[in-house]
Amino acid sequence: MKLTKKRLAQIVFDHNDKASRTFDLVLLALIFGSVLVAVLDSVGELHDVYGDTFYILELLFTFLFTIEYILRIWLTSKTFRYVTSFFGIVDLLAILPVYLSFFVVNIQLLTVVRALRLLRVIRILKLGRYLSEAAFIRESLKASMAKIQIFLFTVLTIVLIMGTLMYLVEGPEAGYTSIPRGMYWAIVTLTTVGFGDITPATPLGQFIASLIMLLGYAIIAVPTGIVSSEMAKRRKPEEIIHTKVCHSCGEEGLGLKDLYCRHCGEELDKIR
Repeated sequence: MKLTKKRLAQIVFDHNDKASRTFDLVLLALIFGSVLVAVLDSVGELHDVYGDTFYILELLFTFLFTIEYILRIWLTSKTFRYVTSFFGIVDLLAILPVYLSFFVVNIQLLTVVRALRLLRVIRILKLGRYLSEAAFIRESLKASMAKIQIFLFTVLTIVLIMGTLMYLVEGPEAGYTSIPRGMYWAIVTLTTVGFGDITPATPLGQFIASLIMLLGYAIIAVPTGIVSSEMAKRRKPEEIIHTKVCHSCGEEGLGLKDLYCRHCGEELDKIR
């Protein structure tokens, strides 16, 4: 088969034939290797011995990922949509830290963000069940967003009030040097983390702290309840294996029977 631009786009974006799956599996192996190199390079003993080798490998991985990123931009008909999509941003972040490391020391360790690209394994292995479940959870979270926003606003209000109270009750002598400092203590206490770097010394302050601790247990359960309620309202989607990808905008998880992209409206290429 002649390697046209359209055929190359199918290999890069789709996952339906041997060539496209081989491309993705090679890409996954490179991602695993690059993440492993970044992790090992952070170990001082290994860096002292194999630092130069790790650096050369990192440059090689970055060169290959840069070619792949440019290739994806060239193959898609709507560059901006791909560049601003989730995987488009992840693909850029996969190569950006190494180039920035020429100006900022140790920032190349951020290449571990390439691990996000391993999400492609779900599509490559055709785990349609997990795609379906992921879409189900995503829609439930989206439907819960308004309630969660109100909940977070309420929590921030409580933190502001409690932080101000502790600043007035305890004062700078106990470490509450400002209202933001008191708010920091309120967040740490409300989330039941309790670093212990600031502690109330007066009986009234300890009483307020006890109330915040008890309130923290109740608050933790609220977001879970909101999302669980939305999930219970929604009918569990059918387990469908999604294998189509829009070559125009990079939208993924499209059904085999879809004729048009649900994101940009472009007509989808038929799977051959």
